[in-house]
Amino acid sequence: MLNIDKNCINHILGNGVTEIIIEKELRERMHSGKPLRLKMGFDPSAPDIHLGHTVGLKKLKEFQDIGHQVVLIVGDWTARIGDPSGKSKTRPVLTESQVNANALTYLDQFFKIIDKDKTEVRWQSEWFKNFNLADLILLTSKFTVAQFLAREDFAKRFNENQPIAITEFIYPLMQAYDSVIVKSDIEFGGTDQKFNLLVGRDLQQYMGQTPQQCLLMPLLPGTDGTQKMSKSLNNHIGISEDPNDIFGKTMSIPDSLISTYYSHLTQINAEDLDSINNSLDKNTTHPMELKKQLAHNLVTQFYDLKSADSAQKYFELTVQSKETPENIDIYTINPDIDRKITDILVNSKLTNSVSESRRLINQNAVKLNGVNLSLSSNPKDLQTDDIISIGKRRWIKIDNKQKNQ
Repeated sequence: MLNIDKNCINHILGNGVTEIIIEKELRERMHSGKPLRLKMGFDPSAPDIHLGHTVGLKKLKEFQDIGHQVVLIVGDWTARIGDPSGKSKTRPVLTESQVNANALTYLDQFFKIIDKDKTEVRWQSEWFKNFNLADLILLTSKFTVAQFLAREDFAKRFNENQPIAITEFIYPLMQAYDSVIVKSDIEFGGTDQKFNLLVGRDLQQYMGQTPQQCLLMPLLPGTDGTQKMSKSLNNHIGISEDPNDIFGKTMSIPDSLISTYYSHLTQINAEDLDSINNSLDKNTTHPMELKKQLAHNLVTQFYDLKSADSAQKYFELTVQSKETPENIDIYTINPDIDRKITDILVNSKLTNSVSESRRLINQNAVKLNGVNLSLSSNPKDLQTDDIISIGKRRWIKIDNKQKNQ
């Protein structure tokens, strides 16, 4: 049995949580002293997690630290469908190999935050690989189409004559069935997951279990300050990105997000957060200094203090002083694979794809020795020690041995 102080429970449930369903019942469960099973699922639909994902994970860690059991669900089946929550169109289907590859990188990143040794990891394929048509019919019989069309995202698409795949109706049922299998006491999710979590409560009740409580966490705005953080919107900060990129991207957020990021992403106390808000309101501290402290904190969380110090120095040198960094990665041109300028950008890992390279070049974001690079540029014309940069955080120095021969 757990002996948890009342003030500790008040802090965990009152700090950074948007909504609890049903709070009275959750408090009763926590005061009982019984270790609770805390469910959080993730769909490995992409290989990386970003700061937006960490909001719920940090809260999960708080529960884990006082003795509750974390149950991490790897949605290796639901990922193939794609969560329709908040989506305006049907998502593309992923292959099994894509999902499995993504899942392995996800787990490594999750365990940067939660304790691996105190976490129960379950893969949906444990129970869904032998799921048959009779099981599916029984599961779907518990709910109606009207219930699902009451969802805001489904209702909007239905009214606009946008397609809704049958599999998208099945997604919340599969997530709910996970709760039944692992006997979830609390499920964690973002506010956009509310419908799915409530379906889990209903299904548990149908199956004779005590329905889970739902703990809804806020959605973190992306670096653009408008929409929620998402890799598809290119407004994300990945926790496994290079320390210089984490630092630089954090520095790029609008001033209006400083308080939100401190609140959701750090262990700042209420008094210090009030001090930050007051300094922003009264202009007593420059927002850039507050962002530097925030960026330093985030890099330290996912790397270490030395990396954070180095990233701050790099930012101050390349962005504030506008100097060329001393230690630039050297890229040796290979004429067999570097036939176009976009090839060099991808092969040197300055960009992730040819399409991204083209887009950045067209936006005049790619420089050769400080001058805009064009799509028509020929790799053969590049000289050794030429510098290619994208923005203020990505640099390479060219080594063109073929040119020098």
